[in-house]
Amino acid sequence: MTSTPRFAHVVFQTSQPDAMREWYCALLGARVVYEGHGLTFLTFDDEHHRIALAHIPGLERKSPKAALVNHVAYTFDSLDELLDRYQELLAAGIEPWKPVQHGVTTSLYYEDPDGNHVEMQVDNFATADEATAYMEGPEYDADPIGVRYRPELMVEARRAGVAVAELQTREWALRTSPELPHPMAD
Repeated sequence: MTSTPRFAHVVFQTSQPDAMREWYCALLGARVVYEGHGLTFLTFDDEHHRIALAHIPGLERKSPKAALVNHVAYTFDSLDELLDRYQELLAAGIEPWKPVQHGVTTSLYYEDPDGNHVEMQVDNFATADEATAYMEGPEYDADPIGVRYRPELMVEARRAGVAVAELQTREWALRTSPELPHPMAD
């Protein structure tokens, strides 16, 4: 390519635009830029819109067996920011669908009212080169999906002064939540 594109927005078809609008506003701290004619546009940063909702009556909820986009991901600058957002969302009644320690990222997956998945993540490495080296290594090759963890234990550990570098590892997730099934088990 002669120029590098940047991500602009994602559009969701929905039969429940009000629930979807409220959910994404809560999840991302978004605000409505425009709403009318069966469309809702939301933003949470300097872009005019990042999420669009197209109201189409009669749609069925997303089936896990459908060939569609698996998830959309958003990155935080630090683990503390991710955990703060987790606690804010929990207080608003929005719980993670599936927390996963991928090794390369520490992630919390959420499920919107239509069954779409949204990943909230933090990179576990300071640079892209370090992340790539990890992904080319044996731990990642043995299991590129990762392991589940309990975010409430991570919050407690952070409050107790456990270092971010320790928490952002598969080893910590396995040690503190060994009973959890593999992320692909369900």
